[in-house]
Amino acid sequence: MPRSSDPALVNVATATEHSAAGVRGTAVSRRTLPLFLGPFVVLFTAMYLAPIGYAAVSSLSVVHRSALGLTAPTKVFDPIGNYTRAFGDQDFTASLGRVALFGVVQVPVMLLFALGLALLIDSKSARGKGLFRLASFLPYAIPGVSAALVWSFMYSPQSSPIDHVLSPLGIRMPFFHEGTVLWSVANIVTWSWTGYNMIIIYTALQAIPAEILEAARIDGASAFQTAWHIKIPAVRGALILTSVFSIIGSAQLFNEPTVLQPISGGSVSSTFTPIMSAQSAVNAGDYPYAAAQSVILAVLVGVVSFVFFKLTDRGERA
Repeated sequence: MPRSSDPALVNVATATEHSAAGVRGTAVSRRTLPLFLGPFVVLFTAMYLAPIGYAAVSSLSVVHRSALGLTAPTKVFDPIGNYTRAFGDQDFTASLGRVALFGVVQVPVMLLFALGLALLIDSKSARGKGLFRLASFLPYAIPGVSAALVWSFMYSPQSSPIDHVLSPLGIRMPFFHEGTVLWSVANIVTWSWTGYNMIIIYTALQAIPAEILEAARIDGASAFQTAWHIKIPAVRGALILTSVFSIIGSAQLFNEPTVLQPISGGSVSSTFTPIMSAQSAVNAGDYPYAAAQSVILAVLVGVVSFVFFKLTDRGERA
């Protein structure tokens, strides 16, 4: 009998060929991997890592100016000078506290609205789902500056339809009062971003197997019980994702208070948020101090996001 007809030898030869093909495939994949990752690595380095590194290096120098301002300012290496100044700057620390309060209150409220809208649209009794999805998402399609301009007319005492209706009743809405202006800004952000978060949560709801929902219905679960015990736990990942996005967005608060600043009567200062404070330093030509403020904000946001992920991951494992 020829050796090639031996089943054992045939199997060995086949396995050898497959192994060789696998080795060749691995070698090809190793050669092509840089081609696929290259553009991303270049853009990520140029647009993300390089600016962060430049800001971190710039923050290690302090700008010195002459008393009379007759000579050009000079930069002196001082690794902690700007950071010491930032933590001693009451306006900057107040802006950090203001944004922290904004995030603690506004983010849960916005996500609660987004979750409620997603559950309502996902319910079996809902009609016109496409229309409601579009209507909920439409505010996000409006640029942030444009939305803030629209709401500035709604808030302004001279043009506010809300004040026009309530004034005969002797009621004046304190949109720009020092204690409420932050929530006027929060209202704009909530109006703009609730639909965006709703779409993410609604997409996660669509991934729930129909068999699970049908089994719950057969077992006699009400719509509320199904939502509470099945749907909400199933979209936990989407809620965590939108929460982190919202935390980062809160730290980047800039457009809305900047638009409202000219008509706020001083309740929105040039250092109302950390980004606005850094922009004020840039306008004053103190780039290292602005870089230090940006680095502090980035580190704080990173720490908060990390702690949030750890807490939610621990809760999921429990």
